[in-house]
Amino acid sequence: MTLRATIIPVTPFQQNCSIIWSDETHEGAVIDPGGDLENILAAVRDEGIGLTKILLTHAHIDHAGATQALAELRGLPIEGPHPDDQFWIDMLPEQARMFGFQPVAKFTPTRWLAQGDTVRVGPETLEVYHCPGHTPGHVVFFSRPDRLAFVGDVLFAGSIGRTDFPRGDHATLLRSITSNLWPLGDDVTFVPGHGPTSTFGQERATNPFVSDRVLRPAAPRPP
Repeated sequence: MTLRATIIPVTPFQQNCSIIWSDETHEGAVIDPGGDLENILAAVRDEGIGLTKILLTHAHIDHAGATQALAELRGLPIEGPHPDDQFWIDMLPEQARMFGFQPVAKFTPTRWLAQGDTVRVGPETLEVYHCPGHTPGHVVFFSRPDRLAFVGDVLFAGSIGRTDFPRGDHATLLRSITSNLWPLGDDVTFVPGHGPTSTFGQERATNPFVSDRVLRPAAPRPP
């Protein structure tokens, strides 16, 4: 079994909405439908995907803005994020006004997610990792057989997520990355919420915020 994925940049923030599906059954899911719903649905149609659910990493407007509209249009359940992001979901209408989006409705996920949960997309299984720091309820989805992770705004190629939003925390974000993501393996390719894909190994080697060199404690000076 193989999980396939395509990335559709959406909203003025160019957020990486991911459409994933089973190569065997073509059952699929949309991860982080932030907006531009017509572009998302066109890609679904072009690939012949049968959507079964929506998955959310977190509830910022550029990741969750079209969630309720897509759920209602296709009758889809919403899985994720972690319940600590409920206040961000409740603030979606305000977020839309602040950033010039079309009016957006808040919603209640069909299923909240937590560390150690799994989600199914057809015959494929994704592991769930709770990775707070950017938002308190942020989760990451990982396909172990495919060595592929969808990390939202936790980690980027050459950077990390912002922590200056309400209930963001820099130290917590670093712990999420080093405790939850790095142990998955240097060979894992990840799709970030913005920008190009990378691997955990590449970021451990070169990322100016979370590379092993940056985070390794300095050796004590000799007396």
